[in-house]
Amino acid sequence: MINQAVTYLTATLVIYYAAKWVYRKYPRVYLSPLLITPVILVAVLLSTHSTYAEYNQGGAWLSRLLQPATVAFAVPLYKNLQTLKKHAGEIVASVLFGSVMAMTSSALLARLMHLNGELASSLVPRSVTTPIAMNVSQMIGGVPTITAVFVIMTGLLGAMMGPSVVKLLRIEGDIARGVLFGTSAHGTGTSKAFELNPLTGTISSISMILAALFTLLGAPMLLGLLG
Repeated sequence: MINQAVTYLTATLVIYYAAKWVYRKYPRVYLSPLLITPVILVAVLLSTHSTYAEYNQGGAWLSRLLQPATVAFAVPLYKNLQTLKKHAGEIVASVLFGSVMAMTSSALLARLMHLNGELASSLVPRSVTTPIAMNVSQMIGGVPTITAVFVIMTGLLGAMMGPSVVKLLRIEGDIARGVLFGTSAHGTGTSKAFELNPLTGTISSISMILAALFTLLGAPMLLGLLG
């Protein structure tokens, strides 16, 4: 049991760092470690006829690191405290608007695709970090595991498309870029934002936290209005 967990944990780390090395050498969107790693892992699990439960014996150890990793965001927040205070109003207003739009568009998309109530509720919190999204999903009648899939897809697409959107729309401000990544692509987007520069990553991390708070408070009310 322990050997199997260690094997899957080691395999995940090796694949990730190998993908990261390739990405640094050939920085293409489609070579992002966040995209390549899960694809290779799925292929490995299918070829070895392994179940997700077996893999998660080791993968869960990495999931537990999300909590201290999230707390670690406090360091760049403290270093850029003056900047955050100066632009607090802009950040809060932008994230609030982005969060409402994310939830509304998800609910309307679910209605357009004639999804049932459970699937619709599972889709609404897709733009916030996984632990919060799963809690919100359960609270509003969704399926947390399905929500987790939507969250991962949203994060990957946001991290992949975000740089192109920034370039296309000529978004040069660190505040604007940070809000964009943090509000629309949560932790995955924040990781990409830190690749641009520390201030963009910092703004993205606070935007991610605010988006989670606004979604937690707003999702039940929004579904009540649209329902």
